[in-house]
Amino acid sequence: MKASETGKNIDIICPNRQSRKLGGWEAGRPRRQDLRLGGKQPSTHMHVSARRFCCKVLTVVAAFFWMLISIPGDLGAKTVTDQLGRSVRVPESPRRIVSLAPSITEIIYDIGRQDLLVGVSRFSDYPEAAQGLPKVGSYVHLDLERIVALKPDLCLAIKDGNPKDVVMRLEDLGIPVYAVNPQSLTTMLETVREVGSLLNAGEPANSLAAQLDERIRNIDKLVRKSTKRPGVFFQIGEAPIVSAGSGTFINELIERAGGRNLAGGVTGYPQFSREQVITLSPDVIIITSMSRAEVSENIRNEWLSWKDMPAGRNGRIYIQDADLFNRPAPRLVDGLEKLARLIHPELFGPELSGPELPEDSR
Repeated sequence: MKASETGKNIDIICPNRQSRKLGGWEAGRPRRQDLRLGGKQPSTHMHVSARRFCCKVLTVVAAFFWMLISIPGDLGAKTVTDQLGRSVRVPESPRRIVSLAPSITEIIYDIGRQDLLVGVSRFSDYPEAAQGLPKVGSYVHLDLERIVALKPDLCLAIKDGNPKDVVMRLEDLGIPVYAVNPQSLTTMLETVREVGSLLNAGEPANSLAAQLDERIRNIDKLVRKSTKRPGVFFQIGEAPIVSAGSGTFINELIERAGGRNLAGGVTGYPQFSREQVITLSPDVIIITSMSRAEVSENIRNEWLSWKDMPAGRNGRIYIQDADLFNRPAPRLVDGLEKLARLIHPELFGPELSGPELPEDSR
């Protein structure tokens, strides 16, 4: 994911995996290590370690078999192709879903199938109801035992973030994992439709995707009315200063909102010094720090003091919710609309619909 849940591309290395390639996730079987005791009597410590290991294995195996016998025989299954190009055997009517990323959790709620969720990743905090669901670790550091204990009949994963080894181990246990890989607004809409199809919510998912697509097209049409392309510096970290370059959701949102991404000449998430930012002479600065609100306000006030910089001189420095720009979920469109209003306020009149500027968009 370009911008995964933190907005960062994560290259996950999976040691000791050989042979198979599955849509960018190299997979295989871990090499088994020979254990030779050489005729020596195992120590007490070895006995204790072995018992602990066996207990963990039995826990996972028991949960797996419980899952098998608890699924009705008429549930049925079908083979689908996920966004990594892998063939996955999934239930015709999933009943116990574990979401392995916050963006997937949001999509499931948006299409009205939250009743199927039995577990979510740690930072699945939107909508508020998702906060009460059992957590299975962060989407980067998933807890295999917790996932298995929830007895899911389907897990939904995301390529940019979820560890390949955990995904492969879940599949080895017979738990199907459907992976998504949204890389743009367009593929985010495709993800909404595909998740809807998987969860037998095709109609609401298609309706939602159509509404989102219409809102995106409205912004495209609106910004074409202006020949101006203000320079935008999008700050996502304070120490060091980090921005979003080309190949990210943020870059696409800035450009579609009618701005120029001043960090767009570099791919990924480049670092900048304060002097470099001032030299770029941004017209607009957007701050989406993950720190406390007062930290973001201090960053804003510091930029405002640089009056030689157009954004500081004109007070066009705004604090925004990071989740609107780095989670590949329907709220990306909210982020696009907010950016368009911040970059081109002259195009928006009081009669136009769309999200109003929040109080912190000063």
